[in-house]
Parts: sequence; C-alpha cells; structure tokens
Amino acid sequence: MSILDDIKPRKEERKSINNLINSVLEKIKIKDAHLELGGSYAKDTFLRGNHDIDVFVKFPYEKYKNRDISEILDNGIKIRHKRVHGSRDYFQISKNEYTFEFIPVLDIKDSSQARNITDVSPLHKKWVIKNLKNHDDVRLIKKFCRAQKVYGAESYIKGFSGYVLEILTVYYKNFMNLVKNVSNWKLPVYIDAEKHYKSREDACRKINKSKRENNLIIIDPTQKDRNAAAAISKEKIESFINACKGYLRNPSEDFFVERNINIQDLIVESAGKKLLLVKIKPLNGKKDVAGSKILKVYFHLENKLGEFEFDIIKSGWEFNSKSLLYYIVRDEILSDIIIHHGPPLIKEKYVKAFKKKHKNHIVVGGKVMVELKRRVRNLKDFSGVMRKDKYIKDKIKEIKFEIF
Repeated sequence: MSILDDIKPRKEERKSINNLINSVLEKIKIKDAHLELGGSYAKDTFLRGNHDIDVFVKFPYEKYKNRDISEILDNGIKIRHKRVHGSRDYFQISKNEYTFEFIPVLDIKDSSQARNITDVSPLHKKWVIKNLKNHDDVRLIKKFCRAQKVYGAESYIKGFSGYVLEILTVYYKNFMNLVKNVSNWKLPVYIDAEKHYKSREDACRKINKSKRENNLIIIDPTQKDRNAAAAISKEKIESFINACKGYLRNPSEDFFVERNINIQDLIVESAGKKLLLVKIKPLNGKKDVAGSKILKVYFHLENKLGEFEFDIIKSGWEFNSKSLLYYIVRDEILSDIIIHHGPPLIKEKYVKAFKKKHKNHIVVGGKVMVELKRRVRNLKDFSGVMRKDKYIKDKIKEIKFEIF
C-alpha cells in the first residue's frame, strides 16, 4: 500500500534515532538496574515522526520487590529530568525533539510476580517480538486508528492501545484480514490469541468481574486473567467497526489521513444554526490527567446546554496544547419564562417549602409549579454564566467562548 511510503521510517531516520538512543542511554547508570528499550521502537512498530521513546529500567526482583524503585531511579538519574506521577512514578528526559520515558519495573519472568501493572510491559514487548511477522501491518492499523480517532489508551480517549492493535494483528495475520474481521464484529467480542481458555464462559469465570462484562474481551497473551481491552469504550469499538466497514466499501487512503477540527469547516457546516466554540488552555501536568479534565468540561457544558433547553445538533472536541470544544445548536432565542415544576401535593413537607420560596406558585394537575424568568436565553448569556462556573474553573487554566 502506498500509504506505507508516508508512515514507514526511512533508513536515515532509523539510524539517527538509534544514535540518539545510544547517546542518551550511555549517560544513564543506575546501580543494579538494567536499561532496556521498550515500546514501539523496541518492537519496530513505530510510525515515521514518532518522538516518544520508552525505556524500561529493570531492577532485580528479589532485591527490590519491596522497595520504592521510582525513588531509587529519581535519585539515580543525574541529568535533568521530570517526574510524572502514575500508578508507579516514571521520568521524562527531553532530547532534541524526542521525549524519553524511563519506566522503573521489576525484572520478572512471569506476570504473577508483578507488583505493578508496568512490571508486565517488558513481557508484552517480548511476546510481540516473538509472534509478530509483519511489522508494517501494525503501522497500517495504527495509522488507520489514529485517523479514525480511536487510537490511544489514555483515559480521556479510551481507545485502542498499540499493544491491543499488535495482538489483533498477530491474531488476524495481516491488516486486510484484521479490517475484514472487525467489520463483522457483533458485540460482545471475545479474542484469546494464546488459547488460554477453552471458551469465553471459561475465561469469564477467571478474569476480574469488572473486566469480563466488557463489549470487547481480548485476553492478554502474557497475563491470562487480564482483559487487555478493558479500558476501551463502547463508542470507540463501534467507531472502529464502522470505519472498517467504510474502508471495505471504499478502500481509499483518505481513511489514513489525520484531520484536526477545522473552525472554518464548522462555520460552514453550522450555516442556519449557531456554533459555540470553546477554546481552552489546559492545566500543566500529566497529559492524561489534563485531558481527562478537558473531557469532563466538554460533557459538563453539553449537560448545561441541555439543562438550559438548547437543542444540540452536533458536538465534538480535541485535546492538545490549546484544546477546542464545539457545539452546533438550533438557532433560536429561548422564551422569557420557564415553568419550574415543584413536588406533588401529597408530599406536604416539600410542598410547604416550595410555597414558602415561591409566593406566586400555582397548582396544576396535583403539583405545585411556578413561572420563573429565564436566566439564559441565548449562547451569549450561556457563555457568561459558564465563564464563572466553579466546576469548569477548577479544571482548566483559561477558557474563551466564541459564537458564530
């Protein structure tokens, strides 16, 4: 496929990256620990231009299983680095345009020894290297999923991780076979590449209860009691299925083109309606945490628009250094008055309190109610109210509303 010409790393890039990796790693000396390249660079499934490099810092299991290996690593890295908080803290070093992530793990032989989920990651790498036959097929499905906005294990995305896509590629043999099979998925879907269990029912008796009720169960080849797809949302699974169906109907390279939200396109699309753009500057810190807060703001605004009786036609969002949310709503000015419904008359205690608060109440159909002046009649009013919303202010650095 010609798309490979655009996404497959060239020899010069590989050579440059290898030199960079060697120059950085030779400067990191941690007593007792062994440094091992991880992630897509180690598995040779990385896309051209990828700037994130994972490095496992492996500590001997018996000696360090009860020690804080994050703290040991922090003290051991003598060059400038940044600590990132997680289930086990890890560390970032920036070099040129690349970000190295040094991940402390215990050197385990089996997943049952893991003290933290990150301890199993080197086993994931080992399994992929052993079983993956065609690395370019992984590159294709990664690029496809990125373009369809279903890629990324971060909590604010809830999409397909690189490891899950590698498992699927091994299971279905190649890109086209993977796409054909996914297009025929009927939820729930069960996949067990290593045949750890005799059946889905057998697997569901063994894996964590909260993980076995998912729409997609992919048994982790290296950890049979774990569903590798547990964090993927139903929305992303369905989007993936529909994208695969669409590609089979029209196998165009457009399916591999990543597109950001285009404001001018939204303005054109919202003709005859109203467009509310929300530009947000996220808080500093871990991208996963900041992204999750942006997502909460997105849903909060969506809910508030509904509460104020705006008719939402379409909405969406994207997260980067300056995040963008948008809502296309019906073009109308809401009425001056709203009817606020109170409790039924049989609930005397609550009726009494309602009547005390609202002197001009009326009784209709066995319930008390009152006419109130509407606080928000248009998107300008809405923006003014939301600008002061404490829930939003606690989750972001800056917010700006624009109406078209």
